[in-house]
Amino acid sequence: MDKIDAEFDAGQARSKAVIRPEEASSILSTLNSDGSRRWLRPRPSSGRFLTRRRAVAVILIAIFTAIPHIRINDKPAILLDLVARRFTFFGKTLLPSDTLVMALLMVALFLTVFFITALLGRVWCGWACPETVYLEFVFRPIERLFRGAPGRVNKGGFVGSPAAIGLQYVTYVLIAAFLAHTFLAYFVGVDALAEWVRQSPCEHPGPFAVMAAVTGLILFDFGFFREQTCLVACPYGRFQSVLLDRKSLIVGYDVRRGEPRGKPGKGESISLPQAAGEASARGDCVDCGLCVSTCPTGIDIRKGLQMECIHCTQCIDACDAVMTKLKRPLGLIRYGNQTDLMAVEGMKSKFRPRLLVYPVLVLILVSAAATVLATQGDATVLVMRSRGATYVEREDGTISNQARIKLVSRVDREHTYTVSARRHGQASAGSDLSVVSEENPYVLGAGQAHTINALIGAPREAFFSGKLDVDVLVHDDAGRLVAQQRYMLMGPAGGTRRSKENP
Repeated sequence: MDKIDAEFDAGQARSKAVIRPEEASSILSTLNSDGSRRWLRPRPSSGRFLTRRRAVAVILIAIFTAIPHIRINDKPAILLDLVARRFTFFGKTLLPSDTLVMALLMVALFLTVFFITALLGRVWCGWACPETVYLEFVFRPIERLFRGAPGRVNKGGFVGSPAAIGLQYVTYVLIAAFLAHTFLAYFVGVDALAEWVRQSPCEHPGPFAVMAAVTGLILFDFGFFREQTCLVACPYGRFQSVLLDRKSLIVGYDVRRGEPRGKPGKGESISLPQAAGEASARGDCVDCGLCVSTCPTGIDIRKGLQMECIHCTQCIDACDAVMTKLKRPLGLIRYGNQTDLMAVEGMKSKFRPRLLVYPVLVLILVSAAATVLATQGDATVLVMRSRGATYVEREDGTISNQARIKLVSRVDREHTYTVSARRHGQASAGSDLSVVSEENPYVLGAGQAHTINALIGAPREAFFSGKLDVDVLVHDDAGRLVAQQRYMLMGPAGGTRRSKENP
């Protein structure tokens, strides 16, 4: 391993050695030397990867727009109802009581990110992130439509005129408003959103203010902040960069093949292999700068792996076009890993144990969450001790505990629920425990929750050492047991000792 590490460090040193002095002083690709912002207008580079990314972007935009309109089991495919505290995913509604399920799914999501990063690098950033998709395939194409392509001089005409620029921002506002409405539909549903659109904003000022604020944020992001979101605001790039290893898939520059850089001579096309001792021979990189001018974050991929690189593959398309024109082999900039690009021998295998561990853990967590969801009843019950006296002794000798019983309906129709209690481990029939409440039984609508105040009573002789273990039961109007919770009643310490046969 020492030899491998030495070769890898030597490869990194070669990469750093080719950085120009003026490049080394750069702190951030979007900053000028005086600290002011360097505005980027990257030149699009056509090629096989841009075609594929465009197709993926169209599909993702269509999915994002369509999901709020899709219904599964008469529910929205995705609805994040923050007001009612209900999250619906593909026909299944998660309630605040589903903390375990949400925790399992969140951990599974993080492990999925780990797995995708280990396997495909920052493919999310360059291919699927909404920031990249909408900026590179919606807003920047509109900008080029009205302002003209970067690097081209517009000699008169409408393109680039003040009227065109004004129309560009009008288009931005319309698209931002559409995206804001689509975003809002994920939280309120398309039915409520359609009703609000038909009404005056004065009738629903809160949602209208949210929509206006989201529209403004979208305009600020895609019209002004742009790539700064990836470089400065978003923690995901830094998070993914930490997860990369030497065998993770990245977009990189082949230093050994490309250096030293130099312009091709007249009539020169195919690069010849470097002879032994011929240190001055030129590499395949002709230092055209297209890989920099096409980069949406403004970096130079030839500097090596950088946090700012979102792996969008624009530099690959730009470099491949130059290599094709010069009749040189493609792949000077390509998908690969650090060991491949640095030509480190002894590390050819791309398998790592975590490529097996991550999916296994994800499968276990998702299976556990699915099992919990599948075994849930039509309702959930949560028994909480009320404030005040621990217990009250009635005139007939019954010991009563004040409790707050929260009922949550998990079904899509109205039901009447009745709460009862029994000693833990005993049958419900013949129970000498009682549950007294003005709201028992109680009618709950679809997905509703309600907390009732109740007195749970038990005979004095049922307590042992001041405690009685009971089960609080919930039955629906058909008499089916739909939920239960174990609960401890408190009472006087002088109760009768309970036998194993009669707890």
